[in-house]
Amino acid sequence: MEMLKTLKFLTIVLLAFFVFIYAVIIFYVYFNQVGMVFQSARLPKDFQFDYQHKFEELDIESFDGVKLNGLLFKAENSKGLVFYLHGNAGTLETWGKIAKIYTNLGYDIFILDYRSFGKSEGEIENEDQLNKDISIAYKTLTKRYAENRIIITGYSIGSGFAAILASQNNPKALILQSPYYSFTELSSSKVRFFPDFLKKFSLETYEYLPKIKVPIYIFHGMQDQLIPYENSVRLSHLLKSNGHFYPLKDQEHTGMNENSDFQNQLKIILQ
Repeated sequence: MEMLKTLKFLTIVLLAFFVFIYAVIIFYVYFNQVGMVFQSARLPKDFQFDYQHKFEELDIESFDGVKLNGLLFKAENSKGLVFYLHGNAGTLETWGKIAKIYTNLGYDIFILDYRSFGKSEGEIENEDQLNKDISIAYKTLTKRYAENRIIITGYSIGSGFAAILASQNNPKALILQSPYYSFTELSSSKVRFFPDFLKKFSLETYEYLPKIKVPIYIFHGMQDQLIPYENSVRLSHLLKSNGHFYPLKDQEHTGMNENSDFQNQLKIILQ
């Protein structure tokens, strides 16, 4: 009898220990999830961007007074603007290198550094905050370009924000590079034990695509190990008659802008 009581007590103690460890892990992930999603890096305020092609540096004030930094690269005889939302790592110091791919095809391209990236101020807190930042930056650019000349583009983490932005506005088109079907679902595959209701980023791309009236172009590398290719296959089923899906053979998650098959299709889209 005493042995049974002892075993019961040890079981309760062991269970309590595991619950405590689980609670500690949940607590840690909750307060550190922004850093797990975004690998931000800052640049000095006096940092000078060094690009050979013509560009203009813009500082855009967001809803809370935070200054967001972006670069507007300019093409000769511009046909319009590509409003570009980059991935979860890197700053304009490196992302600016893709600009010539777009300007060579006759489009200006604006690339925004999210808050806490590059020379952009502030700290990322949640999805709603970033959506507001992006919307304000977009509206700022619409003062220079008619919306029917703007193509919203999003790469990786930026694809979800791009889909949301396109669903709330009337651009010429939307281009998604390596998008996820649902960031909630994708993050669950990476951190299986973390409850969805505690996540600060849901980014349910599949909910927004049906709301978008303009042409949608989806590109995804078939060898993508970070955001599996199947995500875009599922999204492609939601496309309307003016939607297009382009699988990129042998393409991994990074480096899509340099992919020759992508560039060939991009040339057709931007024409």
